[in-house]
Amino acid sequence: MQIPASLVKKLRERTGAGLMDCKAALIESSGDLDKALEYLRIKGLAKAQKKSSRVTLEGAIVSYIHPGSRIGVLVEISCETDFVARTNEFQGFGKDIAMQIAATSPIALNREDVSAEIVDKEREVYRTQAQEQKKPDAVIDKIVDGRVDKFYSENVLLDQPFIKDDSKTVGELVNELVAKLGENIKITRFARFQIGQ
Repeated sequence: MQIPASLVKKLRERTGAGLMDCKAALIESSGDLDKALEYLRIKGLAKAQKKSSRVTLEGAIVSYIHPGSRIGVLVEISCETDFVARTNEFQGFGKDIAMQIAATSPIALNREDVSAEIVDKEREVYRTQAQEQKKPDAVIDKIVDGRVDKFYSENVLLDQPFIKDDSKTVGELVNELVAKLGENIKITRFARFQIGQ
């Protein structure tokens, strides 16, 4: 199938993927731009998983002070090389993540960082609510699991919907950047400060 160069260029501008990857995605999807985007996304996630074990000793500490100077964030983003750490994409990603933290006030980076005590307490509250609503015993566990997942998506940074595009989570955004820049990238840690708290 003949793919017009203008379509390859358009896909490349939207994804930042390599020229040959864009062409292959368009051939695979018979010239459908949306299907090609999905193809690249899936391929990018696979690449990101392969890179996840590589050592990240470089990176940057990014700061963000919210207008009014009442909320501030420091976030450490790690990568493999100082070259990538200095790119505009990497720095912009760091700023976006710092703004995400300022806006959403997550309690943890990932699910494993949330203490079992907090999760157990949430489960207990959700179970009691479901019982008080006279839900059948057979569905209470599913209701509790669903509400715990919602708790994670509201309070765990990597599970949160990205504030600039809520169709993807912060974790998916990290994976997209890994695929785009070709290096393992991790949000290592963060601190959020707010006047009076």
